[in-house]
Amino acid sequence: MPATYAGIAKQKKLTMEQLSNRANIEYCQFSRIERGIINTSISVIFAIAHALQVDPTELIQFKP
Repeated sequence: MPATYAGIAKQKKLTMEQLSNRANIEYCQFSRIERGIINTSISVIFAIAHALQVDPTELIQFKP
């Protein structure tokens, strides 16, 4: 997931700090998710999707 939302955020010219604020997630937690240190819940995926104004499925699509 990190590469996906980071790419979308970059396209929308959002920093990870701005995105974490929009998603109402503490930046330190957001950073751990981004680096793959912790897994996240579906509610956080929905919050990130809402902050990015995309469908949540865009964040969890797996491409071989």
